[in-house]
Amino acid sequence: MNTKADLKPVVVTRAESSDGPLSRELRSLGLRALLWPAVSVTSADLGPLTAALAAVSSFGWMVFASRHAVAAVLERLPTAPPGVRIAAVGQATAQVLRQRRWPVDLVPEEASAAALIEAFAARFSARDTGVKILYPASSRALPTLAAGLTQLGAQVTQVEAYRTEAAALDVAQCRDWIARGGVGAVTFASPSAVTELARALGEEDFQRLLSGAAAVAIGRTTARELAARGHTAVVAESATLQGLARTTHRLLQTRA
Repeated sequence: MNTKADLKPVVVTRAESSDGPLSRELRSLGLRALLWPAVSVTSADLGPLTAALAAVSSFGWMVFASRHAVAAVLERLPTAPPGVRIAAVGQATAQVLRQRRWPVDLVPEEASAAALIEAFAARFSARDTGVKILYPASSRALPTLAAGLTQLGAQVTQVEAYRTEAAALDVAQCRDWIARGGVGAVTFASPSAVTELARALGEEDFQRLLSGAAAVAIGRTTARELAARGHTAVVAESATLQGLARTTHRLLQTRA
């Protein structure tokens, strides 16, 4: 088994600083983090979100799929709206809401849109037909969640809460690490991070990177994006940054 001194660095592809939450988790486990931010999170045109929140009492549910959406909403609506039930995709998002004293009524066991749709289906009845759901989302949100809830009979209002865009990556430095085989694992916290890292590096270098380094995904949706590119990812023990870090650490310890 490798010692901490032998373990190769871990790439962090999410948008964060050197003191970001995933980097801190990795360092607490004795791992060095390499910041390769493939995506950046920026402000959106918040007019539609502001208008939707002004009429929030007309909604039966509000659904959050990320902490960034939570941040955008809570900046404009600090307290939970009475009478509106709250659903979250994953414990990490739910935890942020609870820290701000927002009650969370529905969290699926698996942090995925499909799992949340199943959780809604299990509790929906005929009287829920036509219920209005507010879904503050990323500019790159997949259609899975809104489409699934609509099929259950809900009226979904999806509004852009933040933008997910490609980040400025030091590609030359990344390629140097790849050429030296210096990376132990690459962590992915979203499908967009997979897409944008592959785009920035180019398919050849992306393939070379993941042929020598382990790919670790925060959840099954992200793992599926890697699988579509020919790579099998290890899925984090829990869909949280702590779970992502712990799984990466355990994987590196057991790899020859």
